[in-house]
Amino acid sequence: MNALRHVTFAAGLALAPVDAGGAEPAGWQALADERAVIRIADAIDRAVDAQDWKLARSYFADRVTVDFSSLSGQPPATIASDDLIGTWAANLKGSKTSLHLRTNHQTDIDGDTATVHSNGYAWNRMEGNGDPLWEVWGTYEHHLIRSGAGWKVDGFTFRVTHERGNPWVKSTPGQ
Repeated sequence: MNALRHVTFAAGLALAPVDAGGAEPAGWQALADERAVIRIADAIDRAVDAQDWKLARSYFADRVTVDFSSLSGQPPATIASDDLIGTWAANLKGSKTSLHLRTNHQTDIDGDTATVHSNGYAWNRMEGNGDPLWEVWGTYEHHLIRSGAGWKVDGFTFRVTHERGNPWVKSTPGQ
């Protein structure tokens, strides 16, 4: 099984595109770092949709700078990651379900810091007040730091580009 993972990664290296300037990939470590930070950004979505709050929390540093101002109207803030996860858990529980999708990842890695930019879509459903759906599209920015525990998110921004549906679903905690 372990050999298969290495073969898959090696095949990915062989197929990795060159950048617009025609440069070759920067090597195994650069590709491994890029894959790791993209995997974390995607894994947060999967953990949130599964309502696995312990797993979601594991991807974050102890404190995180969050900016959801385009979604909530609240200013950016640096908060305990436990508080961020607690807020998500309160909003997405019980009868409220979600599906988050992310694509078109772009990474910038500089030593022990990384930024992942991506496009995202979130579908949210909750019965109880008219139309049960609310959807949002936008761009994400995850800032990560590398420590002895691996890569951890210490900055998280979502910028809304479009939304539709019942805003009650967005703002009402699950029941």
